[in-house]
Amino acid sequence: MTSHPDPARPPTRKPNPSAAAAVGLLEAVRHDLSFVSLPLALPDAAQARLEVRNAVAQLDDYILPRYRNLDAPLLAVVGGSTGAGKSTLVNALAGHPVTRSGAIRPTTRQPILLHHPADGGWFEGQRILPSLNRITGSVSTYPIPASPAGATPDAGPVSSLVLVADPAVAQGIALLDAPDIDSISDENRKLAGQLLAAADLWVFVTTANRYADAVPWKLLLDAASRDIMVAVVLDRVPPEAEAEVSADLRGLLHKEGLGAARLFIVRETELDPLGMLPPDAVDPLRQWLQELAADAAGRAAIARRTLNGTVRALAARVAGVAQAAGEQQRAAAMLEAQATAAYRDAAVRILDATKDGALLRGEVLARWQDFVGTGEFFRNLEQNIGRLRDRAGAFFRGEPPPAVRVEVAIETGLQAVILDEAATAAEETDQRWRSDPAGRQLLGVEDLSGTSFGFAERTAAEIRAWQGSLMELIRTEGQGKRTQARLLSFGINGLGAALMIVVFSMTAGLTGLEIGVAGGTAVVGQKLLEAVFGEGAVRRLAQTAREDLHARCQQLLRAEQRKFLDLLPDGDPDAEPVLTGHASALALLAGQA
Repeated sequence: MTSHPDPARPPTRKPNPSAAAAVGLLEAVRHDLSFVSLPLALPDAAQARLEVRNAVAQLDDYILPRYRNLDAPLLAVVGGSTGAGKSTLVNALAGHPVTRSGAIRPTTRQPILLHHPADGGWFEGQRILPSLNRITGSVSTYPIPASPAGATPDAGPVSSLVLVADPAVAQGIALLDAPDIDSISDENRKLAGQLLAAADLWVFVTTANRYADAVPWKLLLDAASRDIMVAVVLDRVPPEAEAEVSADLRGLLHKEGLGAARLFIVRETELDPLGMLPPDAVDPLRQWLQELAADAAGRAAIARRTLNGTVRALAARVAGVAQAAGEQQRAAAMLEAQATAAYRDAAVRILDATKDGALLRGEVLARWQDFVGTGEFFRNLEQNIGRLRDRAGAFFRGEPPPAVRVEVAIETGLQAVILDEAATAAEETDQRWRSDPAGRQLLGVEDLSGTSFGFAERTAAEIRAWQGSLMELIRTEGQGKRTQARLLSFGINGLGAALMIVVFSMTAGLTGLEIGVAGGTAVVGQKLLEAVFGEGAVRRLAQTAREDLHARCQQLLRAEQRKFLDLLPDGDPDAEPVLTGHASALALLAGQA
């Protein structure tokens, strides 16, 4: 027995190698576009995000399905403005009512796709318009009754596509009645644009008094950019105005690059009780569609022409998205650089404040002077520094205020400096970001111009940790030295306080002392340490302690600036070059279908 293929199912063919390569490229483009993120509020970002959504939708709805099945039936989308008579035209082409028409707007809430029964397999699955659910109807279940005057039409889901198999439709071409392009419903307008973007050809319906409206021409110009075949139906034309109106419309079509569009005139006439036009009112359009359906080679040429034009337009769209992705990356980098620079400058200012003796004023200086003793101590120290090793034990066995008071004063003073500089960096970053639309959007209503909650406590803890590491340096340096061990056993905290004083009184690294600020008290700390460890060791200890303090301050500030940097979106630095490459490849692909 000989088996015959089911005419209602798409035929299975061996893949064309060139078509397979094209599909691979298009799938890669679709994949990369789906991951494009344009979150920053740049001037053209909203339009670029729309371009991304539209490009992905058109790849899914039309470009990929058509490349995979170049011989599938043509999809002719009937579109136009509100009240132009699209549904009435579709009913006339079918020869009987199949779609709702009436005065209540919007009338087309669920788009209806009319196809020949033998072409059902091409449309019943998700080959085209995969985001729309399928509802299978038949001529017997349609038309949908028009709502009576004053009634509210049922709000069926606009995410559904009603499939109606009708022998009155020529095999090889399907008609899709789309919602109004200027519908009062946002969802209907979006759906109309989606359906028109999925079309192989447009049957664009307008009226004698609305053919120059801006909204239809915006879409017609889009059709011209895609090189799509367009048939314009001028509906409800008074006989006495036919010549003048049709000539004016033809002139507009030529001017806008649509001179090849077919123009069909439907004269103003009375409808019958079913809302139908006279049978001969649309005969020229019906005949033209039937001729297209009967010409397999002509259908393929139309599909290729539209496909090539759509891919060419996609190439330009992807190039624009690539540019937008690059602008996003550069804007984010600029915002990051502003925050990083503000906190880096804060770290430099903190370092400067810790090496010029500025911290040795006020409470720190008072506690240090209390600790080291009276002027008699200084005179003895100046007269006989060589006997310091013998006198140091007695000095530390005296009863001056505890060395810990010096540490606490240093902690308090240093904390104040760090908090002040961190707040300055936050205020500077907040101001710079708020002067930029992208930064302003990221910040929103949140006030980040001060230090973060708990930053003061974290700073104090880090300073204490630094002081602890400094004490450990002294312990390590004194190991194995009998004389110093005796001193350390009595005054490890005192030596630590002396080292802090030396650290905060050095200028230009370790080349000298800012004696004027501390009134000579810093000399005491340095002489004491040199007597215990030697001059070279003191320099090394001070250098190590300073570098450790600087590193800890940088770490604190880096953590603090995260409150800004964490607001920045995760960008893909490869998005711009990858999409630019895709755009170039698509431009080469256009014309090869």
